[in-house]
Amino acid sequence: MCGAPEQTQELPPGTDLSKHTVLTGTVRTAGEPVGGAFVRLLDGTGEFTAEVVTSASGQFRFFAAPGNWTIRALHQSGTGEAPVTADGPGLFPVDVTLA
Repeated sequence: MCGAPEQTQELPPGTDLSKHTVLTGTVRTAGEPVGGAFVRLLDGTGEFTAEVVTSASGQFRFFAAPGNWTIRALHQSGTGEAPVTADGPGLFPVDVTLA
């Protein structure tokens, strides 16, 4: 079982986007959110960094360092990935579509 906190689009209290880099989004298939997908954060070289499970509404969130990242989603209905560049602190939305 994944020990990550519940994934929502709402950030935890006290999150300072002038200091934190947050990658957030939704996993979808055929336009519908996918709950229970495994979402992996890969660094700029493709190395595994972290993993969370999407909420029932398909949402995920990672606190990361600035840089180039890939978000990869895995679910029984398919896989997908999307690149995201976080050029500094702030909120960086990225959605992933499963195929």
